[in-house]
Amino acid sequence: MPDNGSPTDLADEASSRVRGRRTVAVAESLTGGLVSSALAKAPAASEWFRGGLVAYSGEVKHDVLGVPPGPVVSADAAEAMADGVRKLLSADVAVAVTGVGGPGEQDGCPAGTVFVAVVTADTCRTEHHRLDGDPGKICAEAVTATLALLLAAL
Repeated sequence: MPDNGSPTDLADEASSRVRGRRTVAVAESLTGGLVSSALAKAPAASEWFRGGLVAYSGEVKHDVLGVPPGPVVSADAAEAMADGVRKLLSADVAVAVTGVGGPGEQDGCPAGTVFVAVVTADTCRTEHHRLDGDPGKICAEAVTATLALLLAAL
C-alpha cells in the first residue's frame, strides 16, 4: 500500500476540508475505533465530527447499520455500514471499514482483506485492499486507507 501520510496528517487534512461545510461520521469494524479516534483528535473536531460506531459483531452490522444478510467482509457491507451510520448520526459524509485482521480468514476472505466505503446522500465510492502483516499492522494500514478514501471523496 502506498504511503498516504500518517493518520494524524490525514485527519488534520480532513478537518481543514470539512470544517464549516460538512459533517462526518464513521462506522468501523476491523479498526475497532481507531479511525474515529484519529478524527476526534483533529482540529475543531467538535464542529464537524458527528461520531462513530464500532460494529465489530456481524449482528451489530446487520441490526444497527442495516447491512443486508450475507458476508460482512464485502464491498456491499462496507457501503451499507457507511450509509447506515450516515443516516443514524445525521452526517453529510460517512466512511466505513470492514475486513479481516487475522490470523485466520472470515467469510471466505483471507487475513488482510479490507473493504472501505465512503458515502454522501448522492455518491458512494468503495475500495478493496489486500494488506499484509500481523493483525496490528493490518489495522494500522486499514486506518490509513480509510482516512485516505475519506479525503479523496472530499
